[in-house]
Amino acid sequence: MSQTNDYTAINKSTWNDKVDVHMASDFYDMEGFLNGKSTLNEIELELLGDVTGKKILHLQCHFGQDTLSLSRMGAEVTGVDFSEKAIEKAKSIAQTLHLKAQFVCCDIYDTPNYIHEKFDLVFTSYGTIGWFPDLNKWAEVISKVLCPGGQFIMADFHPVVWMFDNDFKGVLYHYFNTEAIIEEESGTYADREAEISNQTITWNHPTSELINALISNGLELNCFNEYDYSPYNCFHETEEFAPHKFRIKHLKNKIPMVYSLSATKK
Repeated sequence: MSQTNDYTAINKSTWNDKVDVHMASDFYDMEGFLNGKSTLNEIELELLGDVTGKKILHLQCHFGQDTLSLSRMGAEVTGVDFSEKAIEKAKSIAQTLHLKAQFVCCDIYDTPNYIHEKFDLVFTSYGTIGWFPDLNKWAEVISKVLCPGGQFIMADFHPVVWMFDNDFKGVLYHYFNTEAIIEEESGTYADREAEISNQTITWNHPTSELINALISNGLELNCFNEYDYSPYNCFHETEEFAPHKFRIKHLKNKIPMVYSLSATKK
């Protein structure tokens, strides 16, 4: 079996290895979170609005901080992730904080085989679709689990960002989805000095591929926004030009770094 064919197992191993490092990192600020800090950003909060009483499915929830932030806002939330270790930690944190949330461990493509209810809202954010080779299959899952009239809300890093090398000095990868990108990674975005080393297999997806996948699966685009900053300091060569807003120093505001969108199931 080729590496690309085995991408799920390879990437799952990588994310299992990241969990303890991420939970101990300043990046994820577990102490602040446990003391009541929300991990949701202005970008996605603007689209989420009042979620009180809404049934939300959070895809690729990692160890549950955003999921539990939504629970604190009054939503009835279910988080899904393929990392067994992350889901185990998410359940433990929810129990510690006495927050009502469900967590399910499965491949996102397999979600409808594990979750048989419908949701008012599906949410996913930051570092998501690059882990999938087939966006049509991903969008089909979203459509299946949404109620008619339900909303899909997403915020993620812009595909332009993934074209560059790590130091943003030159264009290294295609904007379009031409092939799997296989990389060796030392450390992690949350702790670059962490003593872990892993392989990742990802795909770049142009904006057109994303939007057309949603449209083809019965979702109607409400809005698509682009931002010239990242709310996270997770890239090399960054500067914080305003609180919690980061750009690449030498590129300033010349490139889009994040997008957000809202779509409604017909």
